[in-house]
Amino acid sequence: MTRFQSDAAVSADRGHLLTEQPNPRSTALDLLDTAELVTLFVEEDRRPQQAVADASASISAAVDCIASRLKAGGRLFYLGAGTSGRLGVLDAAECPPTFCSDPEMVQGVLAGGAPALLRSSEGLEDLEAAGREDLDQRGFNTGDCLVGIAAGGTTPYVRGGLSHARSIGALAIAMACVPSDQAPLPCDIDIRLLTGPELLTGSTRLKAGTATKMALNIISTAVMVRLGKVFGNRMVDVSASNSKLVDRSLRILRDLGGVERDDGLVLLDQAGGSVKLALLMASSGLTSSEAMELLQTHDGQLRQALASQGFKLAQSCGNEPQ
Repeated sequence: MTRFQSDAAVSADRGHLLTEQPNPRSTALDLLDTAELVTLFVEEDRRPQQAVADASASISAAVDCIASRLKAGGRLFYLGAGTSGRLGVLDAAECPPTFCSDPEMVQGVLAGGAPALLRSSEGLEDLEAAGREDLDQRGFNTGDCLVGIAAGGTTPYVRGGLSHARSIGALAIAMACVPSDQAPLPCDIDIRLLTGPELLTGSTRLKAGTATKMALNIISTAVMVRLGKVFGNRMVDVSASNSKLVDRSLRILRDLGGVERDDGLVLLDQAGGSVKLALLMASSGLTSSEAMELLQTHDGQLRQALASQGFKLAQSCGNEPQ
């Protein structure tokens, strides 16, 4: 008996999964000329957007539940292997520079850890216990949220993590690209991004990966909006940590607060680089410590802090609260 025959999980037939089925549009993929090949990919890549749209109800539910837990001090973890795990790490890594969030607030957990970002270690996804162990090492607890990402829905590493999350009362959210009846996952919220068979059979880094990236973009951004890190459509909690972001911060101060660049530099310095704090100072005349106290009273929500004292920004940005 070979090692493959002795491992039921490895030898199980997954041909019924939507992500493993051959795409009838690409049966002669290797015979197409380059222009035809590119056109086919472009046409198929319209499907991820529709798949995300079809899952909007479950994505919305996930956003509200995650935001509620994060407001209470919980954290968000993305867990996955291969492409799915790397996409989770990418989304988590982009939250601190975009929203000035604590790096601990959103974390990506990848089977194989940091080395697997650069070098494939796909065999590690077959270890169900490893999903739980990797979460335990990060202190994952009942107040936290887990998004377990598995394009085909069968990854033992992700299934183990989701089962652990449910067992301790944490929020368990599954994200997969096959129907739930093909691969049920233990979860509280089930996000299914049905992009159909890949042009290159089974290569879920293609449409499935695109849909996953889109869904993660929506989830993390919408959660940060709910947490008050956005005013109108501006990232007012952006960290002014390089020249590009300093420039963006100054333009936000100008566009929303009517503050010219030279004055904006002074305000940013007084506010410790916080655009949100600088905007509140510009609109109210408060000192940095007074503005900070007001923001803290309103859980970092700039719009609520402004409204509570009758302050207004120089420029309107969306419907003001009544």
